[in-house]
Amino acid sequence: MRFAAVCLGTLALGVATPATAQGVLNVYCSVQVEWCTLIANEFQKATGTKVSITQKGSGETIAQLKAEAQNPKGDVWFGGTGDPHLQAAEENLTEVYKSPRLGELHPWAVKQNTDSGGKTVGIYAGALGFGFNTELLAKKGVKAPACWADLLKPELKGEIQVANPNSSGTAYVAIATLVQLMGEEKAFDFLKKMHANVNAYTRSGTAPMKAVARGETAVSISFVHDGVTEALAGFPVKTATPCEGTGYEIGSMSIVKGARNLANAKKFYDWALTPEAQKLGAQAKQFQVPSNKATPLPPEAPKFADMKLIDYDQAKYGKSAERKRLIARWDKEVGALPKP
Repeated sequence: MRFAAVCLGTLALGVATPATAQGVLNVYCSVQVEWCTLIANEFQKATGTKVSITQKGSGETIAQLKAEAQNPKGDVWFGGTGDPHLQAAEENLTEVYKSPRLGELHPWAVKQNTDSGGKTVGIYAGALGFGFNTELLAKKGVKAPACWADLLKPELKGEIQVANPNSSGTAYVAIATLVQLMGEEKAFDFLKKMHANVNAYTRSGTAPMKAVARGETAVSISFVHDGVTEALAGFPVKTATPCEGTGYEIGSMSIVKGARNLANAKKFYDWALTPEAQKLGAQAKQFQVPSNKATPLPPEAPKFADMKLIDYDQAKYGKSAERKRLIARWDKEVGALPKP
């Protein structure tokens, strides 16, 4: 599965729905396709609302929101890293909405709503780390990375994949994490040195982990819950979070400014914050930490208590100007480097 601009269209779900049609809803979905499809099925089943899903990565989705600002096509943006949702809020691309379910959520999810002026909310959280193919590393006689510093080792030359921050929120979280850990100059020096070990900057944030699973690359920089999904599918994948510390995403949800189906958008928003809706992530074999405190944490989900997490400053790094500045610097200093 790739996070390309895949339009699933109006889903012909073939499920029993209430006899009275309840209108339509257009959802931009920045999680895995299996999860996107499941939420569309279940929301339609529960409400009779016909759901159209367009699946894209978070970087591509915010670009689409900008392009459509004068004539919005979408109603709700579901999932994807929180920084671009905060940027969309700042640029007035999303609507203020205070769900009556805010009181049921973890503080980090509510803070996302507060920081955005009520324009987005946390629906899940996940930590950044490494994925690696155990069989491939063993064959090459290379030790699995445990720290950011390990990614510079010469034995990993051409063995790392990471996404491109222009299209991937995952990649931007990685840059913002390194800047907060090391300071900006050292972080970009690190990224330039790591370039020699990178074989591809992918369009989507999930693609590097899938490449690890298929044995196409030995190591990825990814959200570690994506590695759990691949391991449960039978691939020789393990994960680690960096010994120096790591950042995390607060996957978010926003209502599009000028949504044509605003009432249904609010109905979906409230529904998506319920434990019943948030359980669907695990059913789709996605193992982020749900934002509703009553949603059971899947046993397979990586445990934050076992990680060294930094105090990731989403309020700063979700700012439009800061995001644009860091990505522009990456383009100039890393993206423009010759391919190793």
